[in-house]
Amino acid sequence: MSQQYTNHKRYYPLFHFFTIPVTVLGLGLAIYSYVAIPTIITGLIVLAFFLIGIVAVMARMFALKAQDRAARAEEKLRYFILTGKAFPTDLRMGQTLALRFASDEEFVALVDKTIAENLSPDEIKKAVKNWRSDYHRI
Repeated sequence: MSQQYTNHKRYYPLFHFFTIPVTVLGLGLAIYSYVAIPTIITGLIVLAFFLIGIVAVMARMFALKAQDRAARAEEKLRYFILTGKAFPTDLRMGQTLALRFASDEEFVALVDKTIAENLSPDEIKKAVKNWRSDYHRI
């Protein structure tokens, strides 16, 4: 199935549909146990589930931040290759990441339009006519 605006969002099932729900459920049960039987052990279990949740979310955020930096560098290089000029500095990260879905034929014009009209990332994605798929995202 080819990627396009309507199906480009990705979920990682092990993270989104297992790790997070199980951690939230575990935290809820641990809090319930602590309220029912307030001991040091049940308190430590609450703390452990809370920390597991924080670590899981932080690991995801760190991976996404690294991915964003790599994607920004790729788009800067692509813009330079296509135009021979430096990538505009007045684009926000979200705009730059949305532009990565534009084909080379429409990329430069869409960058100019984004700057002129201050398009949101969603508006940029909707403006893409020839979708450039990205199946290697985290």
